[in-house]
Amino acid sequence: TAAGTDLARGKETRLIDGREYVFEKPLTGDVALIKAKKGDRWGNLVYHRGARVNNPAMAGAAKLVVAQVDAFVELGELDPEHIVTPGLFIDRLFEVKT
Repeated sequence: TAAGTDLARGKETRLIDGREYVFEKPLTGDVALIKAKKGDRWGNLVYHRGARVNNPAMAGAAKLVVAQVDAFVELGELDPEHIVTPGLFIDRLFEVKT
C-alpha cells in the first residue's frame, strides 16, 4: 500500500506481475520467551497444541531465545517427527517444577 507514496521514498521497490511492491526489513526481537511441553538438553522442543503456532516463529526471529519446558527428557527420547523447534534456535533452556 506504500508503493508510490512518500512512505516508499528511499526504500527498495520491485515490480511483480505488473504491481509495484515496497520491501521492508523483517522485524526481530531481542528476546523471545517461549514455553514447551518437552525438551532435551540440546534444546529440541515439542509443544502442546496451540503453542505450535507462534513459538517456532519467535524462536527463529529473536536474537536470544529462552525456553521453559514442562519436562526434560533424555537425548533420543523425543520422536524426531514431533520436534517442532530444533535446538539450534534455543539459547537458554530451563524446567519449572510445580
